[in-house]
Amino acid sequence: MNRSFATILSLLVLLQVYIGMRLLPDLDGGLLLNMAGVLVLVVLTVLVPVGLMSASLRRRRWSELVSWLGLMSMGLFSSLLVTTLARDLVLLALRVTGLLSPEIVFGSAVAVPLLAAAVTLLGFVNARRLARVKRVEVPIANLPPALHGYAIAQVSDIHVGPTIKRPYLNAIVNRVNKLGADAIAITGDLVDGSVHRLSLHTQPLARLAAPDGVFFVTGNHEYYSGAEEWIAEVRRLGITVLLNQHVLRRRDDATVMIAGVADYSAHHFHPAHKSDARAAAGARDADVRILLAHQPRSAPEAAEAGFHLQLSGHTHGGQFFPWNLFVPLQQPFVAGLHRVRDMWVYISRGTGYWGPPKRFGAPSEITLVRLVPG
Repeated sequence: MNRSFATILSLLVLLQVYIGMRLLPDLDGGLLLNMAGVLVLVVLTVLVPVGLMSASLRRRRWSELVSWLGLMSMGLFSSLLVTTLARDLVLLALRVTGLLSPEIVFGSAVAVPLLAAAVTLLGFVNARRLARVKRVEVPIANLPPALHGYAIAQVSDIHVGPTIKRPYLNAIVNRVNKLGADAIAITGDLVDGSVHRLSLHTQPLARLAAPDGVFFVTGNHEYYSGAEEWIAEVRRLGITVLLNQHVLRRRDDATVMIAGVADYSAHHFHPAHKSDARAAAGARDADVRILLAHQPRSAPEAAEAGFHLQLSGHTHGGQFFPWNLFVPLQQPFVAGLHRVRDMWVYISRGTGYWGPPKRFGAPSEITLVRLVPG
């Protein structure tokens, strides 16, 4: 058994034991209820690792169902753990203040699994619905009149894979095409799985269309899934892949640069793909310079390279509470429009989801970014 997997499994068992010991005695439901509770926790212990491995499961008649069960279990376990921890903190505070009562202990033990189940169900509905369009205006100083209202439709972090398939992506493509944007940007983490496994499900991307083109930059998950093969496949679908490169597009007497860098961490997987904003900008100038970069932490280098705007994803806006609280440990921003020196950076919350089909407090989005005079 892989050592890291054994570590994860051991930690998972310990956390399930913690949940059981903190809830089952306080429920005081007798032997039958305790056995049912233990059975649920054992099932979660088995299914959560399956969810973690779902992108690499061999294709069998039952593999899709198992993937769904595993990933739903990941979402339920996460909420169950968080609500159990929150309950313990509340009970501790009540005990210190002398307000704790047997009724509160019992009622809170009942509330934890009910709340975890409700959050998981609501999160499932939020994740599986078609992402709404979020319209963002970005003020650019000295914007030429010909570029007033220039629009880029951004999708990010779709994660076509175990539970996101062709119909889901097809609906996204339909909505993006209806926006009538000047250009379309896919800012990484398009897939979770190999070209062999998922090429059928990414076919709808070939229908994306915009006057100035459709552009793609790699995210970290492309490098987990065979980046070279996916770059070739995305190009086959008619999409321009920007690997530390740019293109120029003209509107009357004004020029807009659309550039892209490889993922911030790409050099760990593919040294030739090391993210380089200066190389992406090149020596040529443009009235507006826009960079597509999967991770927000590319922003300082992009600002130094002279870009006016960076479009990013990666964070999913945290996807569901409380994981949004941990995003700042790795990234400078969680979501939305921010300023880095003289450059704007917009971080999408993502158009799909990773892992559990669950979004809570961080709705998915298709972003329509429009340039306006600063």
